[in-house]
Amino acid sequence: MNPILELQNLSHLYSAGTPFEHVALQDVNLKIERGEFLGLIGHTGSGKSTLIQHLNGLLQPTSGRVLFDGEDIWKDKKFTRQVRFRVGLVFQYPEAQLFEETAYRDIAFGPKNMGLGEDEIHERVLRAAGFVGISQAELERSPFDLSGGQKRRVAIAGVIAMQPDVLILDEPTAGLDPAGRESILQNIRDYQAAQNATVIMVSHSMEEVAANVSRLIVMNGGHVAMTGTPQEVFRHAQELERIGLDVPELTRVFLELRRRGLDVPTAVFTPQQAAQVILQLRQGGARHA
Repeated sequence: MNPILELQNLSHLYSAGTPFEHVALQDVNLKIERGEFLGLIGHTGSGKSTLIQHLNGLLQPTSGRVLFDGEDIWKDKKFTRQVRFRVGLVFQYPEAQLFEETAYRDIAFGPKNMGLGEDEIHERVLRAAGFVGISQAELERSPFDLSGGQKRRVAIAGVIAMQPDVLILDEPTAGLDPAGRESILQNIRDYQAAQNATVIMVSHSMEEVAANVSRLIVMNGGHVAMTGTPQEVFRHAQELERIGLDVPELTRVFLELRRRGLDVPTAVFTPQQAAQVILQLRQGGARHA
């Protein structure tokens, strides 16, 4: 079976042929599987944003190809348009893009552009609102009268309503308080589980990606520097720090414990993992007492 998305020798130059020419991506090869929850991390300028804008045809490669379900997304204009509905992209601070009179109409905008009938649009709006926790009463309000977290949910629902096979989110929890961040992440997990959708999440929070994604891609200088499960990637703490990235705070704690001579694993990045290791240490101490 084909991966749902594949990048083949993808390169992108900004301002090509001018004194301001900048290589944003260079010979990137990457396969993204169906149903994957993928995390994309890298320092500012590493190529993350440029990469995700290629995945649904907002940017065209300078060279190389982007395949959706085995077909070049730029094979013709009709297919490119279809891909833009099937690969949904939620930009950072998407609430800035809200513009309709009601939250309902904002969520309905994408399905309407798909040419769907009114009944189908209504069903999709209600389903998407349900995924993100927007009530019927809130649907009838102006999006500009909603809280920051509610606006973020409306914007995400507008993409979910198109029922994309791939949902890409650029820093979906940026600027939210801890409760709001966890609520949005739960919404994303619910959608991914219910639809078996592929989710790609760009984040600067190592804790968020560690706790949610099944695979990480680390970008550096327009290249894929590293890929693997969170456990595999965060074992390389020193290498990550060399390219300007942090590791989760818990990982840092266990690295320091290891440095001080305690025999503990270093691929620890969630409270649950830390609790299990501490419990094992205590049980081991009790056995030696």
